[in-house]
Amino acid sequence: MVVGAGQAGLIVSSLLRAVGREHVVLDRRSRLGGGWQDRWDAFRLVSPNWTTSVDGFPYRGTDPDGFMPRDELIDHFRAYAAAIAAPVELETDVTALDAHDGDAARYLLTTSRGPIAARSVVVAGGPFQVPHRPPQASAFDASIFQVHVAGYRNPDQLPPGGVLVVGSGQSGVQLAEELMAAGRPVTMAIGHCGRAPRTYRGRDLFWWLRQLGTAAQAYGVGLPTAAGFADPRARFACNPHLSGHGGGHDTNLRAMAAEGLRLTGRLEAVDGTRVQFAPDLAATLQFADQFFGDRLRPLCDTYVDRAGLDLPVEEPGQVAYEPPLVTGLDLAAEGISTVLWTSGYRPDFGWIHLPVVDEQGLPRQTAGLTDSPGLAFIGTPWMVDMGSANLVGVERDAKALVQRL
Repeated sequence: MVVGAGQAGLIVSSLLRAVGREHVVLDRRSRLGGGWQDRWDAFRLVSPNWTTSVDGFPYRGTDPDGFMPRDELIDHFRAYAAAIAAPVELETDVTALDAHDGDAARYLLTTSRGPIAARSVVVAGGPFQVPHRPPQASAFDASIFQVHVAGYRNPDQLPPGGVLVVGSGQSGVQLAEELMAAGRPVTMAIGHCGRAPRTYRGRDLFWWLRQLGTAAQAYGVGLPTAAGFADPRARFACNPHLSGHGGGHDTNLRAMAAEGLRLTGRLEAVDGTRVQFAPDLAATLQFADQFFGDRLRPLCDTYVDRAGLDLPVEEPGQVAYEPPLVTGLDLAAEGISTVLWTSGYRPDFGWIHLPVVDEQGLPRQTAGLTDSPGLAFIGTPWMVDMGSANLVGVERDAKALVQRL
């Protein structure tokens, strides 16, 4: 049994069919398309179109280095499901997973369409499950309109006035650009997010992520893993900000600030329409500037050297602009009518009534397999490494998982 018919669940389904394993894919939605259906109207992939290719179903368009819009992406995965004849049961919400003492089945799934017994279960829940709002959200005055990125669709949805964007991951910077282009004054309370160049040494960032997660391992180089985290909560850190809009480009907060985006430190406290920000703006921007050089560039360069690749040396550019420090605002006085939460998501595996989830709500697993025989996960953040929850890593992880199952 596979729970979830997003891209991870569909890839697992294709691999299970290839080895002759009978299975069913359950999904709570009424239509295929996974969590991509929850993205905003102008959403585009941050990864290039070629990252949607999987064995037996390559990217079908004419622009492999472009960035697919939301509806085209949804159509792509629906076409993939049809091509592999995925045995998907839609409108089937799984509400509980328990141990089962039957001879032929280890697990019992409680669903909206009745109980289902299964010998093996692969949970393909994906990284976008429950929209996360910090506790400060409850302290805003009722006059301030609040919306999480999961519910945002376009600028016209928001009341007139300025917007406070909370969070500076991939969604945050893209929506800040969209709102500024629509003529909205935008303030962004930034989080501890790194940034990365769109291209390095002539290759897109996701080419590097794919290589580091696959071919580079033969040269003793790989993507960062969660084993290096001193604090397991670091698994919820935002992805480095980047954009697939306008043909794909870097998103440098300093450059955006020089063009009119007002930056602040982390949102610290809220009292009605008054907000306070931590005085950490300079330090957080410095972290963002150093992220690629500290975390990924050495891996890329080591791979190039060891593999003998002919890729010219490149020095990523920097922007020197230092935005002014803002430690507090009265949103009403500033004409800010909306708070847009781009503060990420949290896992929701509370329906699994087995000891396979840790204190942060993520599965206890090794390369997807748990200590409970036949129970596995796919597509969760940091399952194997940094690439596990995005398109460059899911197929790789799924192949290894199905072989072990």
